[in-house]
Amino acid sequence: MILSPSDGSISIAGRSPGLAADSIEVVITLPTFKRPAQVLETLASLRAQVTARRFAVIVMENEAEAREGARATQPLFERGEMAGMVIIAHERGNCSAYNAGWQTAILHFPNFRHLLVIDDDEIAEPQWLERMCATAEALGADIVGGPQVPVFADPAHARWADHPVFAPPYATTGHVRSLYSSGNLLVGRHVLTAMGPPFLDLRFNFMGGGDSDFLSRSAQRGFVLGWCAEARVLESVPARRVEPDWIRARSLRNGVISTLVEKKRRAGTPFAGTKVMLKSLALLAASPFRGLVRLARTRWPALAIYPIHVAIGRVAAEFGYANEQYRQPEKN
Repeated sequence: MILSPSDGSISIAGRSPGLAADSIEVVITLPTFKRPAQVLETLASLRAQVTARRFAVIVMENEAEAREGARATQPLFERGEMAGMVIIAHERGNCSAYNAGWQTAILHFPNFRHLLVIDDDEIAEPQWLERMCATAEALGADIVGGPQVPVFADPAHARWADHPVFAPPYATTGHVRSLYSSGNLLVGRHVLTAMGPPFLDLRFNFMGGGDSDFLSRSAQRGFVLGWCAEARVLESVPARRVEPDWIRARSLRNGVISTLVEKKRRAGTPFAGTKVMLKSLALLAASPFRGLVRLARTRWPALAIYPIHVAIGRVAAEFGYANEQYRQPEKN
């Protein structure tokens, strides 16, 4: 079954029978790509949510050929064990998958208030949904982020939880000025309708950062951002993600994204490009000193070199460098 948009970029692979779409208050979107076992674990954690809110799940399969994730999850929906649907996002890429799920939510669930996002390498704690929604309502926040707590495949890597690549940006619940990730996120329906599709910029499709850009643009539009420290998801971290090459690539990528997002935020203002470049050069000049301070404080070289890699990434973006880690998902 093909649904809008009319170009056939999204299709429904499975749907729970008798789905009362009008009664759904919360929609959870769950993108998946070549992780059939893990996405089932994520769905199991969603089935275990402790809440009185009526919610539905949209699984967005982004591997349109083999469709391992769709094949694994369809039976749960078709047997009615999970409310919602499985869709195929035929256009490859991180942003394409999110856009497909969010547009499907708008089209098929006319009365939902909150849209939540979780990834297929994450497990939601039982109170996750309720805490995210309650925090949004208590803070009057339009968008709420929550911590992605790393769970390392090798317990010996636990120290890496304090590295900026993995550590949550905030420690306490409340209003915040910026959010950066969609891995644990709540977005109000009114935000999606105001921002309009495509929600995530496809230029970030294989780099990542489309979520950071969307959140930056939303804040620019005046939407209120919040953080819920208690609404945790547990993120599985394979051993390869603490290897020096991966950490360096992710750090450089963070710098690239920072430049690209800032350029979009300043677009149309006087000397926008010059200001971004000067800031990047200033950060590059300061980064060795920032690194030395970190090294003196922590005695951890991997942590100390992080601001240097980010600053290099910021400057490299000015010359067209783009680290598209999602082009080779098996290495991500």
